[in-house]
Amino acid sequence: MPQPEPLSDQDIAARLGDLPGWSVSEGLLRRGYHFAGHFPAAAMVLHIAQIQEELGHHAELTLGYNRLAVAVNTHSVGGRITALDFGLAHRIEAIASGHGAD
Repeated sequence: MPQPEPLSDQDIAARLGDLPGWSVSEGLLRRGYHFAGHFPAAAMVLHIAQIQEELGHHAELTLGYNRLAVAVNTHSVGGRITALDFGLAHRIEAIASGHGAD
């Protein structure tokens, strides 16, 4: 598998247009989610873990009572943002509403 390439700031900005709620901060692609309670938040963490294992690419997940914070970049290219990060973000967005996330 070829090494992913870091995205330019222009590429990142363009790709963010397809991911409402996501932003870049401190070199990480980030999104926070809120839930009606703890169980749906925890269930989404497990669902994301399954996706991450499938993709072989992992984010930092921070679980609170009714919140989940996701932060991701690609360590193999020096902690820069790549297409892999956006691919994971899109997969997470695809499941979020099913867990009641907003």
